[in-house]
Amino acid sequence: MSTSTDASATTAERYRVFAEVEARRMSATYERWAAGVATDASVLDLLDTLPAPKRQPNLVFSASRLLGAEPGPYAAFADWLHMHWNDVREIVLTHATQTNEAARCALHLPVLAGIDGPIALLEVGASAGLCLYPDRYSYRYSAPTSAEPGRLDPADGPSAVVLDCELRGPAPVPRRLPEIVWRAGIDLNPLDVRSPDDVAWLDALVWPEHDDRRARLRAAAGIAAVDPPHLVSGDLNEQVTALAAAAPGDATLVVFHTAVLMYLDEDGRDRFAAQVRDLPGHWLSVEARRVVRGIRVRDDVPNASSDLVLALDGVQRAWAQPHGRALTWVGTP
Repeated sequence: MSTSTDASATTAERYRVFAEVEARRMSATYERWAAGVATDASVLDLLDTLPAPKRQPNLVFSASRLLGAEPGPYAAFADWLHMHWNDVREIVLTHATQTNEAARCALHLPVLAGIDGPIALLEVGASAGLCLYPDRYSYRYSAPTSAEPGRLDPADGPSAVVLDCELRGPAPVPRRLPEIVWRAGIDLNPLDVRSPDDVAWLDALVWPEHDDRRARLRAAAGIAAVDPPHLVSGDLNEQVTALAAAAPGDATLVVFHTAVLMYLDEDGRDRFAAQVRDLPGHWLSVEARRVVRGIRVRDDVPNASSDLVLALDGVQRAWAQPHGRALTWVGTP
C-alpha cells in the first residue's frame, strides 16, 4: 500500500498503482477514477500544483466526495473536478487522510487478548480515537471451517457496533475482551467525535461502496462521544515518550498503530521504532510490508498484495486485511 503514497513517484504512477493495487476489488469507483487520472493530462496538471504529499489519491477523492462528487464514470468525475477544483484544493490543503476504521479493532483483539492486563492503550495516528475502544464493541469471528461465528460482547451487553472478521490459519480465537483502564492517542490533527464537521470528514474518507463501514463509523462515533478519548496534537515522534509516561504504572502499556508509519520517511520510521522499543510494555504494529524495517515478512503464508503486516514487538503474527475484514495468522514465528 505504501507505493501509491510515495511522494517521489510521478503523480500518474501513484494513481496507476492505487488503481491496480489498493482500489482493485475494494472500490470499483476509486479504481475507475484512479485509472482515469493516471492517463488524463489535464487532471494531472491540476494535481501537480499540489505539494507532493497532498496528491494522495484517497485524499483527493475524499475531498471531492465531501464536496458532493458522486460515484460514477470517470468522465463525469473529471468534469466535476475541473469545475470544483479550487474548493477541492482548499480541502486537500487543510485536511489529511485520517481514516478511522473501528473494524480494525478486530485485527488487534487476538493479540490484545493474549496480553496480561489491565491494559493502557496508546495509539499513534489516532484520528478521532475510534480504535481505542476494543472493549466497547462486539465481535463475530468466523473461520472457513466453522459454521457459526464466535461472538464476544462487552461486559455490559451487546454493543451497537458489531465487528465481523474472518480468521484464517491457526489464529487464536479470543475468549474475552481486554480490560482497558487508560486510553490515549496522538495525531497531527486530532478529530473530535462530538464535532459534526469532523465526523463528516471521517464519513467522506470511507470508500464509496462501503456502506457497512459508513454505518459502523457513525455508531462507533456515538460510543466514543459518551466518553471521548484523550488525544494529543503533535508529531508522533515528539509526543510518544511523554504520553507513554502518563500511562498508569500498574497497567501494561500497548503502543499501537495501523497504516500510519507509511506516511513517514525512513528516518522518521526508524526513530519511532527505536523510541517505542525502549518503552515498557508492547508494540503492536499493523503496516504495509517493508514499512517497518527488521520484521521478517512471512510470504510463505498466503496473503493478498494489499494485506498489512501485523506484528507484535517486531515479530509478524498475521496478515491483516486493511479494513479489518480478515486476519490470516502466520503461526509460529
